[in-house]
This record gives sequence, structure tokens and C-alpha cells, in this order.
Amino acid sequence: MEKAENMPPEAIWFLFNSDRLLLRTPANGPDALCRSAGPPFPPAGKVHILGRHEGILCKACLAHLPGAEQGFVQVGLRAAYDILGEPLYRLAGKGREMIHWEEHTRHCPACGTGTEPDTHLSQRCPGCGRLLFPHITPAILALVRRRDRILLVRARTFTGPHYGLVAGFLEPGESLEECARREVLEETGLAVGNLTYFGSQPWPYPSGLMVGFVTDNADGEILLQEEELIHAAFFPRLGLPALPHPLSLARRMIDAWILDMDRHREPPLPRLPLLQK
Repeated sequence: MEKAENMPPEAIWFLFNSDRLLLRTPANGPDALCRSAGPPFPPAGKVHILGRHEGILCKACLAHLPGAEQGFVQVGLRAAYDILGEPLYRLAGKGREMIHWEEHTRHCPACGTGTEPDTHLSQRCPGCGRLLFPHITPAILALVRRRDRILLVRARTFTGPHYGLVAGFLEPGESLEECARREVLEETGLAVGNLTYFGSQPWPYPSGLMVGFVTDNADGEILLQEEELIHAAFFPRLGLPALPHPLSLARRMIDAWILDMDRHREPPLPRLPLLQK
């Protein structure tokens, strides 16, 4: 019998069927994921190493699923956020990005030869020697302030009732700051200034990086880019429409603005005692 010390260590498995994640039901957090030394179902491709969660190695792969697996449910990555929580959702997103990259680098884009694994973050073409790395697409988010209001937009691509921030992809030869100014101007006709970096977020749908900026606009009429947006307006703190999901950088930027507005609101005037006759 093989000694225990020679057995592979236990791992947390992020198993995907296309873009859907296989989770145990009705469990939450780490209990919703499979934990075993080997993959619970036969892998349908390369096994990707994602890092560690609380000291346990995390792996991801496509899985050959025989059918309706009892005790499991297949969940979209966005919906998995509410089940897994932030740290595990981030690892799940990395796993989906790695699988997407593997699926789209099976042949060399230069010579068409089938690629081979090189490292955990690269593929090599045996024909021309080209190295292929995961491709990340940067995009900006712009939170535009006008005094005590912020600009929120409803894009034609939104599937829910929410509003969000002006967003767009980086173009060749353009800085992130230039991209933010251009996207606001193109989509709303508004010129902005006082551009400040807020933060960034991996966006695995399928392989993006969201970069957030906060900026100001003093005045001007909104000229809607109708092929991109359905509606855009400046909303006050107490009159905000439905907002993006908390997992998104856009929501975190809006929440930070709300918190900042609350901090700077003037305190109410003290109530004077009634005078007794």
C-alpha cells in the first residue's frame, strides 16, 4: 500500500462545465467546492494551479460530467459570488480566465501549429518557438461628479434594471487617463477634469481588467450616444436608481462616493427646547 506521505495533497477544486461552476448544494463558502487529492470528475483539459486558500492548494479545470450530479448545481460565475464570498470568487474567476485562455491558444496565431504547455502561465509553439501568455483586456470605469450628484448611465448591454458608470475599452496608443476622458466625452458629450485613480479589479468575463477613475464635470448638457446608452443623468445621494451588484468595481466606487457624501453632509441643526408659558 502506498504510504500516506506519498499521496498528493488535498486540493480545493474549481470544476467548470463551459462557463458554469459546479458547486455543492445547499452549502456555502469552501464547503460548496469539492475537496480531494485528485479531481472528483475526469478533467477535460489542463489542470490549472490557482494559488492557496487558507493554506490549501486550489486547482481548476473543465470536467467531463456524466449528467445531473446528485448534490451539485451548476452556477454562473457572477451568481457564485453570493455563494462563495470574495476570496473564493476571485480564485474561481482566475480559474475561468485560465481555462478560457487554454481554449483559445490551442494553435499558434503566427503559424497555426498546435501549442504545447510551457509553464503554468505560458504555452509554447513547437513550430516557430512563439510563447503565448494569458491575454488581459483593460477597460476603464469613470465616476463623474457634479457637485452633490453623480453621473449614472443605463447601457444597452445591461441585462438587469440597474444603472452603472461610464465604461469602455482601452484603445491602442492611449493611456488609461485618456481613455477615461474619451469615453465620457463620446458617450455623454461631457468634458471632465480632476481625474483621480480609484482602483482596479480583475473582471473574468472572460479576461478583463477594470480600472476605475473619479472625475468632475461642472456643467454641460448630456448628449447621449444612443447606440451605446439608453439613458444617462446626474443623480443625487438620496435619489439613486438600482445599482450594480456589490461584486463589481463600479458598485464599490459608487458606495465610496455615498460614504464620502455622508461624511461631508452638514449636521442637522439642534432642536431647541419648547418654551414653557
